[in-house]
Amino acid sequence: MIENIVQSDNVGKILDRALDAGEGLLRLSPTWVPRSFLHPGKRIKLHPDHYYSYGAERGGIDERWFSSTTDAANEGRVWHEGQSFALFEGEHFMLKDAVSEAGARLIGQAMYDKYERWPVYSKFFDNMGPIPHHMHQTFEDAKLVAQEGKPESYYFAPQYNNCDNNFPYTFMGLEPGTTKDLVRKCLEDWSKGDNGILDLSKSYRLKRGTGWLIPPGVLHAPGSLCTYEPQWGSDVFGMYQSLVEGREVPWSLLVKDMPEEKHQDLDFIVGELDWEKNVDPNFKDNNYLEPITAAEGDGWRDDWIVYGRVDGDQLFTARRLTLQPGAKYMLKDPGASGWITVQGKGQMGKLALQTPAMICFGAETEDEVFISHEAATAGIEIENTGSEPLEGLRYLGPDTFDSVPNVGDYKKI
Repeated sequence: MIENIVQSDNVGKILDRALDAGEGLLRLSPTWVPRSFLHPGKRIKLHPDHYYSYGAERGGIDERWFSSTTDAANEGRVWHEGQSFALFEGEHFMLKDAVSEAGARLIGQAMYDKYERWPVYSKFFDNMGPIPHHMHQTFEDAKLVAQEGKPESYYFAPQYNNCDNNFPYTFMGLEPGTTKDLVRKCLEDWSKGDNGILDLSKSYRLKRGTGWLIPPGVLHAPGSLCTYEPQWGSDVFGMYQSLVEGREVPWSLLVKDMPEEKHQDLDFIVGELDWEKNVDPNFKDNNYLEPITAAEGDGWRDDWIVYGRVDGDQLFTARRLTLQPGAKYMLKDPGASGWITVQGKGQMGKLALQTPAMICFGAETEDEVFISHEAATAGIEIENTGSEPLEGLRYLGPDTFDSVPNVGDYKKI
């Protein structure tokens, strides 16, 4: 558990010292999140004895969140569940508090003025098998319960996918021609066992080193590859599948982010789905991602792994930086990012980078960094000091770039 926490009203001084010492970089502690209704895939480097560190009744830890200022919407949660903490001189402070204290310095004036927070986050999402066919509410529907919508994206890092686990396929959307009445019938059959929602969908085999962009309101049942997931800073969802691998999905997980008076209104529940996007006959063409090289040089390459727009908006993007042994690269981005090292060791500015082999619950690591707007725009030197490639994934917030590739642009290369 996180200890030695600086209270929010005292963050200013330690934040200034940390940013000055790190030249705009903050070292972050691992943020672990359990899910009571899922089965951990055990590839996120957590010690085998520590997957139930929150208690068996909370479920196993199957997620690690990165650079998060978003709460995990779990029943029985600890007060800071989902929130990232920076570590400096043996003391922890919340990234959320740091952004509130020095928003312009950390995420840039324009983003802070518009959102007053770091509005995105990412995670490793790691399960033994598939999870229920579900969607994340649109911004309009989430607003009905004082929440925000959640578009998200996937990238399947080879370094965290040494094995497939039980079902490396993801059902996405609905088959073209599916009617709302057919989905409504699935909801009517909720208590009969398997309600048959997957019979209306199509699964896609998951491929390491590729990804997907999933708009809000679109059904998806993520498969068993460990997934890096840049997404909007919200934890809303609705589960539309009643039984997964013999495990019951309670109705409460379908309606948890819907107005209470609509919890039995089947037409309303079906209506929260973005119908046109679900039955899109060109679903893969409009949502599938393969890496696109943004820049490369002597011993290094920087690739887009998440790109495209959601309903016309650039909400988040992600890149994969790879350096060969001995290589150096001056990273310079137009905005802040959350970085996780997935292979090798090296140096980022004044901070060491090291990919852990195993992490004890509550232990510190040297793999995660928040790159402030100040540091990103000034430039940070990254060096591979090891004998294997150094690779890091970083995700960035809304409207960071003047332009980004469109979904499908990888075909033009």
